[in-house]
Amino acid sequence: MSNDTSRPDKSVSTSQLFNTIIQLLLVALLISWCFRILSPFVNPIAWAAILAVVLYPVHQKLTKKMNGKSTRAAVIITVLLLCVLIVPAVWLSFTTVDELKQFVADYRAGNVQLPPPREDVKGWPFIGDKAHELWSQASEGLDKVAKKYPAQTRSAVASIIGLLASTGKGLLLFTFSIIISGVFLSYAEASGRFARSLFSRLMGNNSTIDVTSIAVVTIRNVVKGILGVAFIQSILAAVGLVLAGIPAAGLWTLLCLIFAIIQIGILPISICIIVYIWSTGTTLTATLLTIWLLLVGLSDNVLKPLLLGKGAPVPMLVVFLGAVGGFVLSGFMGLFTGAVVMSLGYKLFTLWLEGANTNN
Repeated sequence: MSNDTSRPDKSVSTSQLFNTIIQLLLVALLISWCFRILSPFVNPIAWAAILAVVLYPVHQKLTKKMNGKSTRAAVIITVLLLCVLIVPAVWLSFTTVDELKQFVADYRAGNVQLPPPREDVKGWPFIGDKAHELWSQASEGLDKVAKKYPAQTRSAVASIIGLLASTGKGLLLFTFSIIISGVFLSYAEASGRFARSLFSRLMGNNSTIDVTSIAVVTIRNVVKGILGVAFIQSILAAVGLVLAGIPAAGLWTLLCLIFAIIQIGILPISICIIVYIWSTGTTLTATLLTIWLLLVGLSDNVLKPLLLGKGAPVPMLVVFLGAVGGFVLSGFMGLFTGAVVMSLGYKLFTLWLEGANTNN
């Protein structure tokens, strides 16, 4: 009798387990399907959320001045942001493309001539002799360098084209992100409640860590103190390059922006430009541009404390890895989102470790 009564219980238990497995598989399939559908929008939405977090205090102040009209305030901020960021970015892109087209046309016509290097170039540490040799060959004709180093030339050209294509795509995604951030700001209260509910659910309702506040502070610090400083330095450098008449000023500005974001700084780019201007320009122009680029390069020592307040929220290595990894993964847009996401992840990871050590 006892054996007969136990068999149905076992059968029911196995059936319930099988049903649960099927349900979990279907849920996993649904989540995976949704993610694949939304995957093209992950980067724009992530960056839109970052912008919305950074701009929220400004939106709140503007909303109060406009008698609580949140949507109108969001529209004004969105339009201003598009004008302030997209207009210089579009100028940078078109300038760079036009300069490259002109360079290609001059190269095909045989009009590209570089001045020969001075003898003191040989005295440069480590690379002096090699730099002097390559520079001398290039001054005699760039086609000689291309013929002598065909693989390196093709690789360099492909890299430049890929960088420009990635930058153009990034600008389109960035424009889309700014528009989405305006929508987030219009529904700021609802978005905030959703974020708190999500983090509370993920961390557990009894968690003593306010993940939402930590995320907000980290995002604002990184955007202002790292991305903001990089943008300001790049614009200042662009002003000097344009006034000095440096060829391909747009491309040099783009490189300054990338190097500043990944925390290398604009010094390597500045050195290349300074060497060029002292070799080709007048003494007055070279002196003024050298002083200007050195001041711009050192400006992060002033700007970062002002914008960060209490210093960088995360180690620079984390920002470097996030920016470079984001660039490899998502192109130009990943420079920004990678730095912010890695910084936020590092901050949450350290808090989790501190909590685990406290419990032990």
